[in-house]
Amino acid sequence: MKLFFDDPLFDMFAWRAVSTISRGGAEYGECAATAANIVSGDPTSWYNAWVSTAGRLEDQGSESDTAGHAVSAREAFLRASTYYRVACLPLFGEPVDSRLVVASDREASCFSRFAELMTPPVVPVEVPFEGTVLPGYLCLADDSRHRRATLVGVNGYDSNVHEMYWSHAVPATRRGYNCLLVDGPGQGRVLIKQGLRMRPDWENVLRPIIDFALTRHEIDPDRIAVMGWSFGGFLAPRAAGVEHRIAALIADPGQYDQLGAIHAVLPLPEEIRDRLPDVDLAELDPYLSEVSADPVARWRLIQRGLWVHGLKTLGEYVVDLARYRLSDVVAGISCPTLVVWAENDPTASYADRLYDALVCPKTFARFTADEGAGGHTEALNRSRFDQVVFDWLDDLLQPAR
Repeated sequence: MKLFFDDPLFDMFAWRAVSTISRGGAEYGECAATAANIVSGDPTSWYNAWVSTAGRLEDQGSESDTAGHAVSAREAFLRASTYYRVACLPLFGEPVDSRLVVASDREASCFSRFAELMTPPVVPVEVPFEGTVLPGYLCLADDSRHRRATLVGVNGYDSNVHEMYWSHAVPATRRGYNCLLVDGPGQGRVLIKQGLRMRPDWENVLRPIIDFALTRHEIDPDRIAVMGWSFGGFLAPRAAGVEHRIAALIADPGQYDQLGAIHAVLPLPEEIRDRLPDVDLAELDPYLSEVSADPVARWRLIQRGLWVHGLKTLGEYVVDLARYRLSDVVAGISCPTLVVWAENDPTASYADRLYDALVCPKTFARFTADEGAGGHTEALNRSRFDQVVFDWLDDLLQPAR
C-alpha cells in the first residue's frame, strides 16, 4: 500500500512514522509535509527533511515547556523524537554516519524530556550488563507504588526503546500494567554508542533484565510477562527457553530457527542449507547478487543486518544466522505462550512451527489483512493487536484495573 513515495524503501520508512499516529507519536500532516520536501531515493534529502521537522517540533516543545504548558510540551517532544528516529533509517550501516549519531542523540534528548513531563511516570533506568549497562525506561501504570503485573519488551533489529514506548508501554499502562523497555546488544543506543552486536543467546540478555526487574518495588515478581516484536519474536522465546522467572510470553510474530528465515529471503539449495553454518562462503556467492540488487533487501540484509551483527559480507551474515536456533531450547519454555501470526508478514512464516514445537500452555493468534492488521507486527492496527493480546494477558495475570 503506497503512502508517499514510489520508492518502496522510502515508503517503508515513512510508514514507521505514520504507524505511531494513534498513540501520539506523529501527525499525518507533519509526515505528509515532510515527505513533500524529500527527493525520492536520496538519503541526504530524507535526513535533512525529517531533521528539519523534528527540530521545529523540538523548538515548539521547548517554548511550551518554558511557559509551563507540560502537556503541549511533552506531546511535541514525543513527535520530535519519532521524526529524529525516522531520519536515521537510510543511514544505517558501517562506518556509522555522524549524522545518524547526532539525530539519535537528539531523539533520546527529546524522549527524555517527554518522559520527565509524563504522568504517570516514565522512569529512565540502566540495567547492569557484562561490565556496562543497557538503557531503558520503566513506564509505570500509576504513582501509587503498588506492585503491578509488568510487561517486559524485547526489541527487534532496527527499533529502540523509544519506538517500543508507543507499541508496548501505551497499551500496557492503560490496562494497569507497568512496562519495562530495555535495548539489548544490536539495538538502539547499545549498538550506536556502545558498539554491542546482536547475539543468539538472548537468555543471557534477558536474565539481567529480570534480575533488575526484581529489584523494583513496583514490579510483582510473580506477574512478569515478556513480549518480543519483530526479531524479538525470535529472541524472547529463545530467552524463555532458559529463563523461567516469567509468567507469560508473547512472540510477535512467532519464529523458529533462522535457517528458515534465510530461505524465505534467499532460496538456497537444500544441500547447501544442510551444511550451514559450515559451508564455504564462496559457495553462497551465486545466490547473493539478486539480494544486493534489490534496494529493500539490500537495506535489510546488508546495511542493517551486517551492522547489527558486526559482519563484513552477506555470506558471513547467512552463516551467522544459522546459529540463531530455537529448536534446542523450545522444550524448556514452560510459561503460557501466545504465538502471533500476521497474514502478509513473511517473518511470520514459521509461527506455526514454533507453536507446534511448544509443550507449554499455548495459544495461536491470527491477524488478517481484512482487519487492517495483516502486516509486520500489525503496525497499522495495533489497537486490534492490543485487544487480543492484552485480553489474553489479563486472563492470565489479572492486573489491577
